[in-house]
Amino acid sequence: MIPKVSVGFRKLPDSELDNFANKIIRAMTGNSNFPAPPVTIAALQSALDDFIAKCAAAKGGAFVDTAAKNNSRRELVEMLRRSAGYVQIHCNNDLAVLLTSGFEAHSTNRAPAPLDQPQGVVIKHGVSGQLIVSVNRVKNTRMYEGRIKTDAGDWAPSVFSSDSRRIAFEGLTPGVVYTVQVRWLGGSTGQSDWSDPTSRMAV
Repeated sequence: MIPKVSVGFRKLPDSELDNFANKIIRAMTGNSNFPAPPVTIAALQSALDDFIAKCAAAKGGAFVDTAAKNNSRRELVEMLRRSAGYVQIHCNNDLAVLLTSGFEAHSTNRAPAPLDQPQGVVIKHGVSGQLIVSVNRVKNTRMYEGRIKTDAGDWAPSVFSSDSRRIAFEGLTPGVVYTVQVRWLGGSTGQSDWSDPTSRMAV
């Protein structure tokens, strides 16, 4: 069966579209499977930065700011759609190659198949200011999303990885305790619940 790139990202709420676009940028950067995308990584990053700025401005509720945000969203979604089309053509009908792009494959299974909550979360020290998280791998997982915060802070922007053994958080402050959660991306329901919080001090 020929895998097809899902364009379900078009319906994501603004906050999730932000994370999704960031995931695509990370996955496509330096990806030898897709060396010449029609939308450059720089252009996609610029569109994402503009969208994030417009979302922040629109929180004030002004009509003009909301309209600007919606225009920025349409531009970002169109860039992602063009990138998805490129991935569809150049993945050579190989699901594993398709998934390296960060995009998801359209599920042909209509039966619900939710992903279980991640288990076996382990945090190890990397270089100074870095924590490396690993988690047990499960079937139907396409990508791993991790988030981190201090006890008194809010969750930082998510990081994404295709490797369950290496979800890296960088730029941390040595001596500060951080709390981490991980969730799966994939399956017919799109994502799992977040794992139970796990904490460790950065060094």
